[in-house]
Amino acid sequence: MSSAVRYFPRIDTASITEHIASWKSAFPGMGVLALLPEAEKDAVSILQGVCSAAAAPLTGGIFPELIAEDAFVTRGCWLLCFDKAPPYVLQEHLPTDADGAMRVAETLAGRMRENLGADGGEATLFLLFDAMVPNISSLLDELYLKLANRVHYAGANAGSETFQPMPCLFDNDRIAGNAVLAILIKRHHGAILEHGYQLPEKYYTATATDGNRISHIDWRPAFDVYCELVRAQYGVDITRDNFYQYAVHFPFGIVRANHNVLVRIPVALGEDGSVVCVGEVPPHSVLSLLQAPEPDSRHTVDALLDRLSTLNGGVSGRDLLLFYCAGRRMHVAKAAAEAEVRDMGRRGQVGQIIGALSLGEIGASSVRGYPLFHNATMVTTLW
Repeated sequence: MSSAVRYFPRIDTASITEHIASWKSAFPGMGVLALLPEAEKDAVSILQGVCSAAAAPLTGGIFPELIAEDAFVTRGCWLLCFDKAPPYVLQEHLPTDADGAMRVAETLAGRMRENLGADGGEATLFLLFDAMVPNISSLLDELYLKLANRVHYAGANAGSETFQPMPCLFDNDRIAGNAVLAILIKRHHGAILEHGYQLPEKYYTATATDGNRISHIDWRPAFDVYCELVRAQYGVDITRDNFYQYAVHFPFGIVRANHNVLVRIPVALGEDGSVVCVGEVPPHSVLSLLQAPEPDSRHTVDALLDRLSTLNGGVSGRDLLLFYCAGRRMHVAKAAAEAEVRDMGRRGQVGQIIGALSLGEIGASSVRGYPLFHNATMVTTLW
């Protein structure tokens, strides 16, 4: 990939046209990845027009906010230049049933297999999902069954922080909701993902779930149990009225057999006492109520930089693409989240940090490992 990237503080057609033309001159087969904040969603048509006129393939997503100049911003856009436009699929109308997920995974995997070649070189399958898709984990499972470790897996969720439906993924011709954008990036070593949450000693069982909805924990209504756990462990009384204010600070953790933890942030309540999370919770999952990292903790940044440097032979002077979970920012507060971003740039001595506030993240716990859907993380890669 080329290091050609540009943040436009305001979306000016003439300036964007000039930059696309200069990239096209330098890289005739180039493509563009665009990141837009929700407040600029109407500008998708401008980017589509400019890129189509230049015969430049365009892919992109709309996020709650962007990361630019070490801050979270609600205006402008990032344009990232591929020196050669990568193969991609923008798949709309994602099904939620098992057979449908299998068919979608086969469509995506088939397109990627066509372009992987026999050279066995490093490649990353970069995935942007609409955050409203309820079965992302199942789709990732099916993708891994089709592609296994032939690729690295990385990505994030686009959409509105209100969790209301909104078309948020696009290419030259379409803007889609209930969709996934899959991009195959060759000569790429994958991404690093960390959350820094500590695992407590007590565990519980999700005895009844449906997708991202937990109906019962230890055979009792999930919300009743959740309130009791938060009160017992943290001394906080959660009610239906203050649920959204507090739930981001007290997420569930799904404890996997290898002791890795998937964070699941509760975001809504059902009338039946169920709790809705960002991301699926498989039936009979072992759950914990997580101890969130302190706002000034440096553990996550240390782990990200160390692992990313090991993976790529150093990060100094190189640009990073970063997706920062909106739930994580709600927990630590905006100022502390921006300090975490600045700390990453300063301590890693990186070129610039390009990115967005995301609504869930995709990564693996090891190189060429199994792809998992996470909340409350930072996922980063070299650009």
